[in-house]
Amino acid sequence: MLSAKIVDRVAPDAGGVKMMQVEIANGDILVDAILLGELLHIPPAEVSTLMRTRAITSVCERGIDAHRGEYRLSFFYQNRRARLSVDTAGHILKRSVIDFGQQPLPRALHRSGD
Repeated sequence: MLSAKIVDRVAPDAGGVKMMQVEIANGDILVDAILLGELLHIPPAEVSTLMRTRAITSVCERGIDAHRGEYRLSFFYQNRRARLSVDTAGHILKRSVIDFGQQPLPRALHRSGD
């Protein structure tokens, strides 16, 4: 079973310091709080607290058929849905955000597969 967790850290890179964005290890998918904060328009320092209090919710889907070896991570907060499609190495293949402005996010967008 996979679960999405949030981390706030940087990983060394040959060119200096590079932000780790998504890491898959031991059945967990780790997403950097800086990336998620950017996508959901919230300060990264608040991401962990908002997830613990379930103000930010998430869904993790494992790809099948043509998407085998990929994961789709969806995060929901107030009027925004952020999605990341990643491969098994954690490379981001696609990212998207839907923002409904002052309107609440429709319940239909909280379903997997949409």
